[in-house]
Amino acid sequence: MNIRFGLFEFDPATLELRRNGILVKLQSQPARVLALLLATPGEIVSRETMRQSLWGDKTFVDFDRGVNFCIAQIRSALGDSAASPLYIRTIPKQGYQFIAPAAAPDTPLTPPPPARRWLWLALPAAATLAGAAYLTLKPKRPVRVAIARFDNHTGDPAFDPFVETLADSFIAELTTAESGRLAVVGNDPILRRSHTLRDVPAIGQALNARFVLLGSMERNTAGLNLFVQLIRLPDQAHVGVARVPTGEGASLKSPANLAQTIVPRLLPRLI
Repeated sequence: MNIRFGLFEFDPATLELRRNGILVKLQSQPARVLALLLATPGEIVSRETMRQSLWGDKTFVDFDRGVNFCIAQIRSALGDSAASPLYIRTIPKQGYQFIAPAAAPDTPLTPPPPARRWLWLALPAAATLAGAAYLTLKPKRPVRVAIARFDNHTGDPAFDPFVETLADSFIAELTTAESGRLAVVGNDPILRRSHTLRDVPAIGQALNARFVLLGSMERNTAGLNLFVQLIRLPDQAHVGVARVPTGEGASLKSPANLAQTIVPRLLPRLI
């Protein structure tokens, strides 16, 4: 039976996620993690439970990065944020919790309570107002960063899967780099357009993004390179540019390694 939450609907049988009826791209393992969380909404799903469900007793050397990647992909697909979560809350040293109301498609949903924190302030005796007051403190909104589909400008379609994975690696690395200070969006249909149809201001307006990240793999006389541009909106200023060699053949660097190399150079421009 499908599960509805917010604007989304998820089919645990096919692992398909839809937003307002439109299919949202989500890789197999992140989709299985989402199914696990939706199976027990409101309950904490431990990282060990995820490990057993996804990998069983098989040796998985980089399990922590695998789980982090899955959660980052889910949050990107949902437009969620670790700092101000609407759907998935991180429970430190325990696991993750699906916190939004979820139900079958025909069942009414109860909206979640607003995310607020209350601080009791004692006022000075000489103050005009006696006693105390409540002050509502709204958590600082994370900086929204949209990551467009990376482009393959090498002229060789064999690199298409590698370039696609590059974008996913940047989504995962940025999502986990600043502990929720960034809200990373990577799966909206407007981000999947080819570079010839890409409209950076339209991306910013549609996704309420402060920055747009563009990337492309290119070939020049020195070999293969990854070129990344960080564009600030609405003035479209290039605030960060990086070009790094990717290697070639057997020495081709992994997408995760390239993301880990470039993201630290861009973070000071984002936060």
